[in-house]
Amino acid sequence: MLSWSAAHTRMVKTLLIRAPEGRSQTVRLEGSRVSVGRATSNELCFADDAGLSRQHLVFERDGDEWVVADLGSKNGTEVNGERIPCPHRLQPGDRITAGHLVMVFDDPLGGMAESVVFVDPTVADVPASTAMIANLDGVLGSEPVFVETASPSPFDLDIRVRALVHAGRELAGHRPLGELFPLILDLALDAVDADRGVLLTLEGERLLVRAARGDSFRISSAVRDRVVQQRESLLVEDVQREDAFRSRKSIQAQNVRSMLAVPLQTSERVIGLIYVDSPNVVRQFSREDLNLLTVMANVAAIRIEHARLADVEQVERILARELEQAAEIQRRLLPENPPPVSGLELAGHNAPCRTVGGDYYDFFPQPDGRVGLAVADVSGKGMPAALLMSSLHAFMQVLAEDLSDLSRLTNRLNRLLTARSLSNRFVSLFLGIVDPASGELAYCNAGHNPPLLVRACGNIEWLDGGGPILGVFPDTVYEQHARLIAPGDTLVLYSDGVTEITSPSGEEYGEDRLAALMVERRGRPAPAIVDDLRNALIEWTAGAPPADDVTLVVARRTSPI
Repeated sequence: MLSWSAAHTRMVKTLLIRAPEGRSQTVRLEGSRVSVGRATSNELCFADDAGLSRQHLVFERDGDEWVVADLGSKNGTEVNGERIPCPHRLQPGDRITAGHLVMVFDDPLGGMAESVVFVDPTVADVPASTAMIANLDGVLGSEPVFVETASPSPFDLDIRVRALVHAGRELAGHRPLGELFPLILDLALDAVDADRGVLLTLEGERLLVRAARGDSFRISSAVRDRVVQQRESLLVEDVQREDAFRSRKSIQAQNVRSMLAVPLQTSERVIGLIYVDSPNVVRQFSREDLNLLTVMANVAAIRIEHARLADVEQVERILARELEQAAEIQRRLLPENPPPVSGLELAGHNAPCRTVGGDYYDFFPQPDGRVGLAVADVSGKGMPAALLMSSLHAFMQVLAEDLSDLSRLTNRLNRLLTARSLSNRFVSLFLGIVDPASGELAYCNAGHNPPLLVRACGNIEWLDGGGPILGVFPDTVYEQHARLIAPGDTLVLYSDGVTEITSPSGEEYGEDRLAALMVERRGRPAPAIVDDLRNALIEWTAGAPPADDVTLVVARRTSPI
């Protein structure tokens, strides 16, 4: 009968979680329920993954098995590429995709996750009398490793060649990592006719068991360090003859006579090791076995790295697809065309420096013929800025229904953003309303670049006056200011991506160049002015992509009404 400890160990399953940029972690599924999502109340919280819902999915224990269920998430949960509409019972190697995460449910050890113990921490080196050492370069022939010995028979060579060919064929297919680890171990055991073995991979500074045949492995720490740190393969022909091993009862209790340990190594690094042993007195491991397993482990390590890269690429594909969808949604939040306003020409432009951005602009026609203008810049770039920008857009659509008091509106918007934004996220905003009939412009500025007013005669004015950025100080009171726009005058609103865009030498475009270009183009229609500035910025950067979002709004008063 199993003890409680052994039974508990057998029930424990693992979850390999791969996030963007190749980051990974392995967690143990313990207890009866493990939830995943952005909220901190989840057992597995990924707050920065915008593709996850706050409560996205849950793993639940059902006896000795586990079930995964989607919790009504926005983007859904997939198992092995299929979206799951209802709870799904998991099998070893199943791949769960949620948000930007790829999670592999894997129990290749049959409950033996605690089956490897490293012993002999005080032994400084491996035994020498019956030990053989090799490395990959030597086995492949670039340098001699062994003294001259009798050549293996053609029959032995044929067996080893066939073992390598078989391994190459088996590893050539597309298998998930959950299936790859036990397959590699089985190939290694068959190749050298071993009874037991274990495959471990390096995750950070830890060696994690990925597959095992047998249990209660006691591996010398000196052997482990020699294999992992010095990239050397090690064979001990007769453990019983070595004092370093014979004095260790924990190793003697396994009745091990011969052992092999080889690094799982690519050309760049060691990613783990394979250890095999045998109690067989008649058939001990040979140096040919050592050479064969060294080469096979190299082939296996390359295949493991390819599988890991495939996981990373899948995450990147998911991320790219979702970013494109987010970019399309964001483009639809911005005006497709400016509204027609008699006596006023309007034009706008937005170009995010990444797929999505944090700049925002909009027009708000009013029933009395006036029109509101807004340009905002959310701190940061990419997805976090885009999410806050979408919140700003939603608030503005509601609040801009009444632009009679811009001060009160800006104060309210600031309180809303302060209550919902992170401490390191804020928004700069210029909000104005123009009466085409009288030319009156009322505005509030919350930490945004002062707009430029170009008079028909060529004089320029900067619309100074305003308060701090939004989303930081909830009790800030913003004041409303006013100017008069005469026929032929042009109002230019912009984000700092316009003035701070740099040339190849690192020089910023600056406010002076912006003003000079606007004065030169002041008689042209608003859409043409926008195009002129876009072309000027492209010429300034020599076609290089900008480092910040670029947003521009031009309002030109054409004639009194």
